Amino acid sequence: MSLSSTARKDIVEVGRRLWLRGLVAGTDGNISVRLGNNRILITPSGKPKGDLSADELLEVDSDGRLLDGKLPPSSEIAMHLFVYRRRPDIMACVHAHPPYATAFAVAGVEPDPNVLPEVVLFIGRMPLTDYAPPGTNAVPDALQPFIGEHNAFLLRNHGLLTTGRDLQEAYSRHETVEHYCRILHAARQAGPVGTIPDSDFQRLERMRAQREQASGGKKTEN
Repeated sequence: MSLSSTARKDIVEVGRRLWLRGLVAGTDGNISVRLGNNRILITPSGKPKGDLSADELLEVDSDGRLLDGKLPPSSEIAMHLFVYRRRPDIMACVHAHPPYATAFAVAGVEPDPNVLPEVVLFIGRMPLTDYAPPGTNAVPDALQPFIGEHNAFLLRNHGLLTTGRDLQEAYSRHETVEHYCRILHAARQAGPVGTIPDSDFQRLERMRAQREQASGGKKTEN
């Protein structure tokens, strides 16, 4: 099976998972995979992510020019292209509107990065961007201050973007951030939220940095 065929199958499956877990509604969200050779596979505009078919996906080049497909690509294509230009290590992006993570983005509250060890180790800080009208070049501009050092981004009054070295990692980060925001919300109802001791927080931060360096690290392009 070719890389494109495998990626198409994987995107369809991730779209189905997003819908089954209530992380998207209607035609929300978009998913992309870098195929290499200046090609990116991305979901079409206006299609429910839980009901995609492989032949509906679009191949575009790094400038967004259509290479293969009949439908218009996602209206958020500029965001995906920006991420791939700035981060050669990133091979996939998932954008959706998971309820708890999006609630934090709507409230203008960046989730505490030092509450659960697994989140420190596998996600790190989840920066909250400035508001940007969806589907415009303002979205890449809002990501600009954070793209070099982070892999999960709360888009103010919009939703969540996660990235990964493959589509499974990008999707897993999406699911983890939503689960984390749900836990934080529940913890705040129960009482004061405890944090990880500074010494262990720093240890976990170093472990995450070592993992990222071992896997190729975060490399940015101008």
